[in-house]
Amino acid sequence: MIKTLSKNAIIGYPAGIITGVTYGLNPLFAVPLMQNGASIESILFFRYAIAVTLLGAFLLLRRHSFRITWKQAGVLLVLGLLYTTSSLTLFEAYRYIASGLATTIVFLYPVLVAIIMVFLRVVPSWPVWLSIALTFAGVVIMTQGDSSQAVRPMGLLLSFTSALVYALFIVIINRSKVISGVSNSLLTFYALSVGTLVFLGKIAMSDAGIMTGLTAHTAWLNLVGLAVLPTIVSTATLAIATRNIGATKASVLGVFEPVTAILVGTFVFGEALTANIVIGILISMGAITFMIAKTKR
Repeated sequence: MIKTLSKNAIIGYPAGIITGVTYGLNPLFAVPLMQNGASIESILFFRYAIAVTLLGAFLLLRRHSFRITWKQAGVLLVLGLLYTTSSLTLFEAYRYIASGLATTIVFLYPVLVAIIMVFLRVVPSWPVWLSIALTFAGVVIMTQGDSSQAVRPMGLLLSFTSALVYALFIVIINRSKVISGVSNSLLTFYALSVGTLVFLGKIAMSDAGIMTGLTAHTAWLNLVGLAVLPTIVSTATLAIATRNIGATKASVLGVFEPVTAILVGTFVFGEALTANIVIGILISMGAITFMIAKTKR
């Protein structure tokens, strides 16, 4: 099969998988911080601030130009606000509904991406539509039984909002000609810079102590982990995948996000590995394999 894949596919599919896996590592670093009393605002601020600092240093070492046009700045500002809004609404949704239900609703974003692309006259092929349906079914099966909280309309609305703005984020990266010349690293840097400022403002308007729960050395290791893997690597590889295989296929590969998060919960935090989880993972992986095999170019 490798010989029949295009160059874009060889780059794009692995990048999409890396995006899902690294973003799914969020609980590995975030849960210990929250258990130690750190506020969501502080976690998100330091996550983005550290990511921007590390990525900025990387760009400087490579003597990468930070120059962008005013039009590009406008699009990158929108991307940053969308990415930030997706994070905020998802974290807020956890206050109202179970995390498994929130995960399931957020994974509507491949469907939303496909629908938006149809309106842009880019119609996905039937293997992609089938893969979307199967991966979503797999996520629903994986999260069955997570009903520790009551289902409240606000939680459903916040989760759907998170999915919608993330879908818009992916489509803009794929379709905007204004930022087509902006490198993946620079795009990530500016998008995360917007998030840093937003979270700083949110901290300033709240009564949460910015350093509460973040005094131990392990806390800062977790913050660096959050900054590098689920933030820098995930955002950069998402841009790579979206630009090489398209918005819809890249979004389908996001199924590796809930799969990774569930496996982290099982093997790191001792959560039960149920038959539903195994079946859901197998269905999702089968759908991904089918999509790659049927859409080689």
